[in-house]
Amino acid sequence: MTIDEKYDLLKQIIKKLGKILIAYSGGVDSTFLLKVCVDTLGSENVLACIAAGASLPKSQLDRAIEIAKNMRVDIETIEPAELTDTAYSANKADRCFHCKSHLYKILNGIAEEKGYNNVVCGSNLDDFDDFRPGNRAGKKFNIKCPLAEAKLAKADIRQLSRRLNLSTADIPASPCLASRISYGMEITKQKLKQVEDAEEFLKTLGFVEFRLRHHDYIARLEVHNEDLARVIAMREKIVEKLKSLGFKFVTIDLEGFRTGSLNELLSEEDKKKNI
Repeated sequence: MTIDEKYDLLKQIIKKLGKILIAYSGGVDSTFLLKVCVDTLGSENVLACIAAGASLPKSQLDRAIEIAKNMRVDIETIEPAELTDTAYSANKADRCFHCKSHLYKILNGIAEEKGYNNVVCGSNLDDFDDFRPGNRAGKKFNIKCPLAEAKLAKADIRQLSRRLNLSTADIPASPCLASRISYGMEITKQKLKQVEDAEEFLKTLGFVEFRLRHHDYIARLEVHNEDLARVIAMREKIVEKLKSLGFKFVTIDLEGFRTGSLNELLSEEDKKKNI
């Protein structure tokens, strides 16, 4: 299918879903989905719900709320309190399943209470080719994935977002802060705040796409190859700041930036069990 055919199919899928509650994060995918739902159904038939927990950076939360308000769509913030669940905070390979389960259970309750026909999320076609235990939670709670159903991949969504003049069209992907913490390390508010503060600081230095991986006392920085020289040039400033946040050692990953690098710690058996 061409990108225009996929876009038309997406609108047809959305029309059939009736009143929609969207699991919204303010990222590329969920913002695009929100825009198409509002354009297709009218804002009165759409509710955006965002999980304002410790794993979402405040800067991302503020941007997401502003985008939704500019679209004149109702937005509701919720706190899933996943940190109270030891199955989540233990940070095993199925962490994302437990996180999404908490979220989707709440969203289904809100949809039922307020008369929304379906809960949808921004998962795209690429998300089903990766290790994402959260997809299992989506199936369990009957969450619809219109973007994936319309065969829209990330590149398609960015292209269509540009057409719609969405400010999120070219922003880097930003998974939740918990995805920065090495498997097996307990997830706490303190660790999440360390990652958030470190990444916000690095943004002030001009870095755009990178990851700060939390390995207990070690901060492992992943940047693109073209940014390595700048990291080295600013190493004293970076080390000073990250040590002030509680890290004892600050390292640069010579393999560079890559999404999902912590999944390299998982065995194939772990991945198969949690798909």
